[in-house]
Amino acid sequence: MRKLKLIWDFRGPTSSKTAEHHLIHLKEYIEREALDIEITGVETLSDMHSLAYIVVDEAEMKPLRDALKPHRGQVYSGA
Repeated sequence: MRKLKLIWDFRGPTSSKTAEHHLIHLKEYIEREALDIEITGVETLSDMHSLAYIVVDEAEMKPLRDALKPHRGQVYSGA
């Protein structure tokens, strides 16, 4: 089964802190909904661009996409 990375982008000088804060809310949602999502995180791409993400099975993507409204998604490579 293919895995997809749902991504929320944040830009600006506080992007890293904003992404970390958003991840807290994503983890709260995962816990509240009792979802089997183990891969989450934050990546800093530059001083002005960070992102928060969760990795889901492709079959579970549509309801999560509709509920959480990520900015974009991509196939998860595991790296």
